[in-house]
Amino acid sequence: MAKTLLSVLSNTPAVETRQIIYYIIAAVLTLVVLLGISMLSKVKKAVAGNLIGSVSMLLAIVLTMWYFELFTLLELWIAMLVGTAIGAIIAVKVKMIQMPQLVGLLNGFGGLASMIAGILTITTGSQPDAFSMITAGLAIIVGGLTFSGSVVAAGKLHKIFPQKPIILKGHQTWTMLTLIFSLVTVPLFAIPALQTPTLQLIVLIAASLFSLAFGAIFSIRVGGADMPITISLLNSLSGVAGAIAGMAINDILLVSVGGIVGASGLLLTQIMCKSMNRKLMDILLGKTSAPGGAK
Repeated sequence: MAKTLLSVLSNTPAVETRQIIYYIIAAVLTLVVLLGISMLSKVKKAVAGNLIGSVSMLLAIVLTMWYFELFTLLELWIAMLVGTAIGAIIAVKVKMIQMPQLVGLLNGFGGLASMIAGILTITTGSQPDAFSMITAGLAIIVGGLTFSGSVVAAGKLHKIFPQKPIILKGHQTWTMLTLIFSLVTVPLFAIPALQTPTLQLIVLIAASLFSLAFGAIFSIRVGGADMPITISLLNSLSGVAGAIAGMAINDILLVSVGGIVGASGLLLTQIMCKSMNRKLMDILLGKTSAPGGAK
């Protein structure tokens, strides 16, 4: 088997060989990520599973930098150094009881990263195809609502915002309008007549604002014991946003890992709903387990 693979690679052009190696390693890393997540369900293996997942993500970053030839970007190294320092500080400072709000905040950053990837895909000026434009628009929408919703959820758990549900006048109407307007902007990115820089910027700002507003309005209505379920749902959405962003930038590794995070987050949400005797649809529709008042 090894000889056959080596013979194939030796007779393949350098670019195709690079791509084949990337796909093989990406597939292996995807399976390792699945292994790490499965180990998290067992208390004795959870620490090892977390370590496996972390190392897999580090290797995924290295693989991506190698495949897309990003090792020479100084800005990227600086950003990773800053991120590593912030992560180390958080690991030391944050108490275990504060872990839910930290997870919620990290979910938000994941959504923000996908949102930025979508924005950069649209604003590169290279005129990508309609599929890339639409998936980039979806990444902005899902990433934006994940970011704002997660920030509000983390703020509620950390008692920065009131923990009880905050219900605005016409709350359901505002929720539906911001969601509909967000989705309406997605196909606009692929219309050739709207590809001018000015119109594209207007649509981009509208999509970003509507998605951020939807996430905040949705999350601020949740309170009480439903907040952990909301954070789990937002965790799933951060994975979905990452997978969509991967489609926009044609990164198969990001698509696969984002899909795994999205699926595992949704499964966790369903398990939490069942264990807490709550229905996910009730939470999505604002039927919370804690009283709230109109503002």
